[in-house]
Amino acid sequence: NQKGGVGKTTMCFNAAYALAKQGNRVLCIDMDPQANLSLLFGVELTEEDYSIHHLLVNSVRELKGLHSPAMVGDVLIPGKKGVDLIPSSQELSGFDLTVSGISGARPLILKKFIEKSGLTDLYDYIIVDCPPTLGLLVVNTLCASDGVMVPFRPDEFSKKGLGHLYSVLEDIEDMGVSQIPDVLAHIPNLVDARRKQEMIDLDYISKEIAEEMGENGRMVSPFFNRSQLVRSQAQKKSVYEYQSKDFLPLQEQFTELAQIIREWDHAQH
Repeated sequence: NQKGGVGKTTMCFNAAYALAKQGNRVLCIDMDPQANLSLLFGVELTEEDYSIHHLLVNSVRELKGLHSPAMVGDVLIPGKKGVDLIPSSQELSGFDLTVSGISGARPLILKKFIEKSGLTDLYDYIIVDCPPTLGLLVVNTLCASDGVMVPFRPDEFSKKGLGHLYSVLEDIEDMGVSQIPDVLAHIPNLVDARRKQEMIDLDYISKEIAEEMGENGRMVSPFFNRSQLVRSQAQKKSVYEYQSKDFLPLQEQFTELAQIIREWDHAQH
């Protein structure tokens, strides 16, 4: 969703740990120049460090003059609980400009990098966090993905963001450069049940998605604006690292997201 503040990064982080908890090897790739996912992993790169930006530039032969000595192993950060990370950095904000002059398919740079690097052989799932824009970084992510999960807030701005995302998916399909990813689920997030208007908006958006998208309009139960989610984010921990009963509803919800991903994956194979 191009609307910021809908909880994309938190969803990505906890869904990755939900999959890892079920015994899967999981890699997260941070494609947001703000690097919030990297920060959740406790990773803050300096100007001397390599990031996903350097790996993507290195993967484009035409950009040989900009290549750095970075290899995947130099950038990849092994996780403690079964989730590894390829972090982002501020340099990624210049990605569009960096690749603007190449003759190759610019929307496929991430897809080709993942394929050439053999990452799909090393991991059961690769989860990518996107920036709140619909530029080339997001187009690359969509072209590289088999499936997407779409968090949104129940408000007019987020609803417009959903519409723009579907338009981009249609554009990718029209261009014919890549198969578009399946929409696995829509995730109402940061919902305040005390606000009557939010619940009305959520009901309206849910019905509209169901009508427009049919079987691709799957909607999961709302993630309410809980203090536990804020706390875990502030402490840079997944919700599974807490034993308190207060975290049980969130753990169950993220486990459901992981189950949706796994069931869809098994149906593909």
